Amino acid sequence: MTRLESTDRELPLHPRRDDVFAGGGEVGELCRAIDWAATPLGAPAGWPQSLRTTVRTMLTSRFAMWMSWGAGLTMLYNDAYARMTLGAKHPWALGRPSSTVWAEIWKDIGPRIEGVMGTGVATWDEALLLFIERSGYLEETYHTFSYSPLSDDDGVVAGMLCVVSEDTERVIGERRLASLRELGAELASATREGEALRATAAALERSRHDLPFSLVYLFDADGSIRLGCASGATPGSPVAPRQLDRDSAVWPVADLLRQHDPLVVEDLASRFPGEPLPQGDWWAPPQRAVLVPIDRRGDERPAGFLVAALNPFRRFDFEYRGFLDLIAGQIGASLANARAYEQERRRAEELADLDRAKTQFFSNVSHEFRTPLTLLLGPAEDALGDPETRPANRARMEIVHRNGLRLLRLVNTLLDFSRIEAGRVTARYESTDLAAYTAELASSFRSAMERAGLRLAVESRTSARVHVDREMWEKIVLNLLSNAFKHTFEGEVTVVVLERDGCAVLEVRDTGVGIPPEQLPHIFERFHRVPNARSRTHEGTGIGLALVQELVRLHHGTIDVASTPGVGTVFTVAIPLGAAPVGEEQLGAAGEDEKLRRLSGTSTAAYVEEAQRWL
Repeated sequence: MTRLESTDRELPLHPRRDDVFAGGGEVGELCRAIDWAATPLGAPAGWPQSLRTTVRTMLTSRFAMWMSWGAGLTMLYNDAYARMTLGAKHPWALGRPSSTVWAEIWKDIGPRIEGVMGTGVATWDEALLLFIERSGYLEETYHTFSYSPLSDDDGVVAGMLCVVSEDTERVIGERRLASLRELGAELASATREGEALRATAAALERSRHDLPFSLVYLFDADGSIRLGCASGATPGSPVAPRQLDRDSAVWPVADLLRQHDPLVVEDLASRFPGEPLPQGDWWAPPQRAVLVPIDRRGDERPAGFLVAALNPFRRFDFEYRGFLDLIAGQIGASLANARAYEQERRRAEELADLDRAKTQFFSNVSHEFRTPLTLLLGPAEDALGDPETRPANRARMEIVHRNGLRLLRLVNTLLDFSRIEAGRVTARYESTDLAAYTAELASSFRSAMERAGLRLAVESRTSARVHVDREMWEKIVLNLLSNAFKHTFEGEVTVVVLERDGCAVLEVRDTGVGIPPEQLPHIFERFHRVPNARSRTHEGTGIGLALVQELVRLHHGTIDVASTPGVGTVFTVAIPLGAAPVGEEQLGAAGEDEKLRRLSGTSTAAYVEEAQRWL
C-alpha cells in the first residue's frame, strides 16, 4: 500500500479493502454486524471500488445522506440521516430495499429515483411535503433534497445518492406564525364582541392545516355557554352545538373548568359516531381535539374556551400547545378589549344623555327665568324713565335694573350655550369690515379702562371684509375684553385685527396677572375657573370663554391662548377670509350693519356697565 512520509508518522493514503465502514460512527458499527452476503449487495469484499468509496464518504459525512445501490435499490445511510429522519425505522432500514423502507412515500420518490437511474440526471426538491411513518403514525414532514446518480466501476449508473435536510419545523413554524399574524391583523380593528368573533372565525378559517376545525364558546353572565364562532364546522352541527351546559356530553366543559389547563379530548370518531368530522385541508379527519381556556383579564374564571381539532399528521407537542395558547390569548385579549370598549361606549352614551338632559334643563330654566326677568325689568325701566320717581325709589330701581340686566345676561349666555350644544344655532354671515366693527366694539370699553387707570390700544392692520355673524362676533370681542379688564390691574389692553395665512386674526393682549401653565389646557372648558386667580371680581360662571370657543367654531375658526404669569395673556382668534367656509343659505345681505340685535341682553352697554361695577 502506498504511504506518504510525515515527520511525525506515516498516514495511509487509502483504507484497507476490509475497512469500508471505518469512521462510520454508530451506523458504521451496525453495518459491520450485517451479513451483507445475504443481501443483493453481497459481501463488502466483493463490492466495486466506486461503491466502497461512496459508502465510506457517506458514512463519514456529518450531513444527512442515504443511498440506494443495485437492482434491488438496497438502502444505506449515515448517522445524521438516522437521527434526523428515520426515527423508529432505524436500524431496521439498513440493507433493506428502499421501496420497502419508504413504502408510504414511494409514489412520491420512486419516480424520481427511477428517473435518476434511467437518465443519469440529478433531481432537486425544496421543502417537499412527504407523509412518512417513523413514529408510529403518518407524519406531515417537509424535506429539501437532491438525488444524484452513482456509477459503478464501468461507468454505468448503478445507484443514487440522496443529500437531504429536513425543513419540517421551519415550514410548520412559519405557517403557524403566519396564522397568528393574520389573526392579530383581523382582530386589530375589532371594537365589539361580535366583530372580534367574526374576525376570529375569518382568520382561523385560513389555518385549517393546523386547525381542521375550531370553535369558540363563551360563558355568559347567566351561566349559559354559547357558541361564539366556528371555523371549518357548521354552527348547530353535532360537533358545534349553539348551546352547551357544564355537564355536556359533547365537550367536557366541567373537566376543563376543574383543571383550568388545556384538555385533550381523544378519539373524536367514538365521541361523534356516524358523524363525518370536518377534515380541514387534509384527506383524513382529526382524531383528537384540545379545549383551551380563554382567560378573562383580572378574573380567575375564563371568558370561554377554544375547541381546536388537531392536525391528524402532527404530534401534540410543546410547540403545538404553545401555538394554541397564543391563539386563545389573542382571542381573550380582543374580547376583553371589545368588552372594555363597549363599556366605555355605553358610559359615553350615558354621559351624552346626561349632557343632553343638562342642556335641556339649562334651556328650560333659562326660558323660565327670562319671562319673570322681563316682567321685572319693564316696570323698573318705566320707573327710571318717570321724572316723578322720587330719588330714594330711583336708587332702589337702579339697583333692581342693574342686577336684573346682569342676571338676564347670565341667563342669555346659558341659553346661547345650550342652543349651540343642541345644534339649534345657525349663524347668519354678513360681509363686514371686521377691523372697523371690532374697533367700534372695543372703544366702548375705553371709559371703563381709563377709570381703572389702564390704556386701551386698538390697532387695525387690515381693511378686508369678512363674513361673520355680527352678533356672535360682538360676544366674542366683548367677552375677551371683559376677561382682560377683569384680570388686568396696570398697563394696557391691546386689540389688534390683522391678516395672516388666509385668515382674519383678532388678538386681545393684556398685561394682567396671567394664567398658570397647568391651567391653560382647561381654560376653554365649561364652568372652569382658574383657582386663586387675582381678579376685580369673583363673580361669574366660568362659561364665557367656553361660549367664545363655540362661537369661533361656528365661524370655522380657531382660538388659542398664550400666557405668562405676572406678564400677561394673549387670546388669538383666526377666522377664514371670504365666504368659502359657509353655505349660501347662511350668507346674510350686505349693508345690514345697523340692524337690531336678535338676542336680548347681549348689547355692548350691558358688558360695559357690568365692567364699571367692578371698579
